[in-house]
Amino acid sequence: MKIVWTVIIVLLVLLGLNSAFVVREGQSALLLQFGRIVQTDYTPGLHFKAPLIQQVMRFDSRIQGLDAPPERYFTSEKKSVNVDFYVKWRIADNAAYYRATSGDANQAAQRLSPVVKDALRFEFNSRSLQDLIAGGRKDITERVRKQTDTAARKNLGIAVVDVRIKRIDLPEEVSESVYKRMRAERLQLANELRYTGQEQAEKIRADADRQGQVLRADAERDAAAVRGQGDAQAAAIYAGAYGQDPEFFAFYRSLSAYKTGFADGHGTLVLKPDSQLLRYFEDSAKR
Repeated sequence: MKIVWTVIIVLLVLLGLNSAFVVREGQSALLLQFGRIVQTDYTPGLHFKAPLIQQVMRFDSRIQGLDAPPERYFTSEKKSVNVDFYVKWRIADNAAYYRATSGDANQAAQRLSPVVKDALRFEFNSRSLQDLIAGGRKDITERVRKQTDTAARKNLGIAVVDVRIKRIDLPEEVSESVYKRMRAERLQLANELRYTGQEQAEKIRADADRQGQVLRADAERDAAAVRGQGDAQAAAIYAGAYGQDPEFFAFYRSLSAYKTGFADGHGTLVLKPDSQLLRYFEDSAKR
């Protein structure tokens, strides 16, 4: 009898344990009965179910990531680009998520990936390479997120939280073509700047030369005026001196001539005896 009661107690404990379940923080759950969904709105905490005939499916309700391998797309000019992107998603509807993926996160990621790739393909096909290089990523990712979120909620029970493009790489042949074009544009701009600088330099040099010529002409004019004034004053002084004593003035001029003629000490003068230059040598005794 004790054995029977012991078995009964053990069965009751097992049934009690099987009738209670815990949903942890960061989880969501739904209740199945013979494969049919009974309830989906379980919040974190302790809950109860019918033992043996009902099963609990727990899901990760946190944001999850999808990091897909790079994909090649074509722009509106039929130029190919390699796009590396990632997606952030979470479960929005437990029942729809379970029906679509059987609660398998890997299967959910596999079904979500082509939805995102198709949306990206449409956006890249409608844009030129120049638009992509100029910085149209934010607009692309926002449009892709909205499109994929609508489709994923309807078909997978998934909410797409974010779509980001990590990198856009050009294939080697396209990269070379873009590099050559950018190099040609930079070279053209450099030549334009160089020619503009040379033109400005020529203008500055021409203006400096013109100003230099004007300054030299003004200086020569002023110097000629000063020399003219000095010569006039010297002539006036000579005239005044000559008027006061012509004989002395003639004597002074002769001395200046002697000084100039015999300045180096080696000069030789051949003169006539009656030369005016020797007049004061002859008359020195008399004077």
